[in-house]
Amino acid sequence: MVTESRLSGTPMEKAPEPELGTELIPAERYTSEEYRQLEWDRMWTKVWNWAGRLQDIPNPGDYFTFELGSESILIVRETEDKIRAFYNVCPHRGNQIRNAGIGHAETFQCAYHFFEFDLQGHLVCVPDEYTFTQGVPTETGLVELPCDTWGGTVWINMNEDCESLEEFLGVIPEHLDPYHFEDMYMVQDRTIEWDTNWKASVDAFNEVYHVQGIHPQILESLDDINVQIDLYERHNRYLVPFGLVSPRYPNQDEITSSLKGMMLTAGIDPETFDGNMADVRPAMQKATREKAEAAGMDFSDLNDDQMTDDYHYYIFPNLTFNTHAGGFMMFRQRPHPTDPNKMFYDLQNFALIPAVVPHNGADADAGQRSSVEPPPRPKHETYKHGEVSLGLGLDQDSYNLPRVQRGMGSKAYKGLLINYRERRIRHMHKTLDDYIEGPDR
Repeated sequence: MVTESRLSGTPMEKAPEPELGTELIPAERYTSEEYRQLEWDRMWTKVWNWAGRLQDIPNPGDYFTFELGSESILIVRETEDKIRAFYNVCPHRGNQIRNAGIGHAETFQCAYHFFEFDLQGHLVCVPDEYTFTQGVPTETGLVELPCDTWGGTVWINMNEDCESLEEFLGVIPEHLDPYHFEDMYMVQDRTIEWDTNWKASVDAFNEVYHVQGIHPQILESLDDINVQIDLYERHNRYLVPFGLVSPRYPNQDEITSSLKGMMLTAGIDPETFDGNMADVRPAMQKATREKAEAAGMDFSDLNDDQMTDDYHYYIFPNLTFNTHAGGFMMFRQRPHPTDPNKMFYDLQNFALIPAVVPHNGADADAGQRSSVEPPPRPKHETYKHGEVSLGLGLDQDSYNLPRVQRGMGSKAYKGLLINYRERRIRHMHKTLDDYIEGPDR
């Protein structure tokens, strides 16, 4: 388990800028079957992958599956303190032990020939074992792979000689532990098969340069110019100020309708607000903290900017976090197992639930408080591209990405021309190069 470091606060220092070059990023990385296979062999099977939430397996025998590329991984809680991960395949004839999803089992019995395995993956029953004249090797069982936990989440690695999860995550726990991810509950769980390469989806969320073109409506509520970008060893972030208008917005003194909506969410009535545009952001930060404290939520590990801003983190290779004080939106971009022009976009939203609320309307200071029941786990929904609305902003990205993918396949297109504000994309490709071209991991 990764050591928690929740008390120091999220570091704010600007990271040194690495030299990443200026050359084109070849389009073939997004369209080539050969490169898709190279990524699988050299990167996907060597990195730590976010598999799922510990909240989905609270009791011994609880399990869920994680699908990545051509592999299905079975995650099970063996005991209160022990999580195991196995390849979801029976060693007898290759049948998958469990269908995709969440469940509970005292043992894992293959539905094909009833080979049975305990929660440690050991083979405990072979029907008609005497018919195997060659014998059944005593070590036959489910094949285990490394797993670990951080932030209330189970991570797996298909490389049995991998580095530790703590080494892989680097600065991430120090930066994100103050948000208390382990105390947040999933409130939305969707997977959409998008008609684009997984990297094109990562790229779309790793820069704000496109906001003026695709998301003009959000120029009314954030600063897309003065964004701090920090590039670390493998992972990166940008810090996007919310609660003000973009420098591109024509009226810098206007408290826009978008800002008024944010003020209402924070607990401020914009119609009676006694202040100008410069007062809106600090007022929302103060009101958000006070509202959280009244609801029993502890934001003491977070700074004032974290009351309003999007601390946007990218964990290589495929996790995007829009992180806010009361919750986070996570995008997981999974590669399609056979087609570089498709991917699986996992959209999961998490919310911090108040620990206590006033009981029977009593005043909070009276001490009559009761625990809040966590929300039920949302059903996992799956869709094809365009079958469901994800909200205006994500719909705008979703509409654009297939067009990007088709354009990358054009004879006329040579590669990505990256500017300074898009350097998180170049940093991701540099990290990808480290896996594909560097020493075996």
